[in-house]
Amino acid sequence: MKKLILMFENKNYCRRNKFLVCLTFIIIFFVIQPAIAQVNKNAMSEHINTADSVRGITIHQEIYFKVSPQSVYQALLNSKKFSDCTKKSFDMFTANSANIDSAVGGTFSVFDGHIIGRILELVPNLRIVEAWRVVDWPEGVYSIARFEFKQQGIGAKLIFDHIGFPEGLKEHLSIGWQQHYWDALIKYLQ
Repeated sequence: MKKLILMFENKNYCRRNKFLVCLTFIIIFFVIQPAIAQVNKNAMSEHINTADSVRGITIHQEIYFKVSPQSVYQALLNSKKFSDCTKKSFDMFTANSANIDSAVGGTFSVFDGHIIGRILELVPNLRIVEAWRVVDWPEGVYSIARFEFKQQGIGAKLIFDHIGFPEGLKEHLSIGWQQHYWDALIKYLQ
């Protein structure tokens, strides 16, 4: 018992104890709490469908364009350019098929209102992140579309990732991105 009393009186022991208590709080605050917050956020969020991406269902595509990253970036964010691109490739869309507010928080509507969403992040000529949805999806369901641009030689490499779309649509959406976006943009920009 005497040793135990001496141990508590020992300043080094108290310092080590305080250090361990502080370290425990730091671990809880920076490691465990964000994980709990993420679980709560996912449980409460009804607007972004993450079920498919949790199971590893994503669309990942890499496309090469023979123009600068800036040209591709601008074509995706400019109403007139996107409408011209769409009209050049598809007779079924009007000459003003795109309406894009190209600012963070801005909304967009493309393919005569068939695709709608909001711009979440813009890094000029490097990245676009959108909350993206097809209008006939269940109300309030948005996916995330991420476009990343890299200079590759004299052209641009677009790295595209799409997550959070309704289950069962991966193949359909993959084909749609290729035909309605990438093939159309390649035809328009060259």
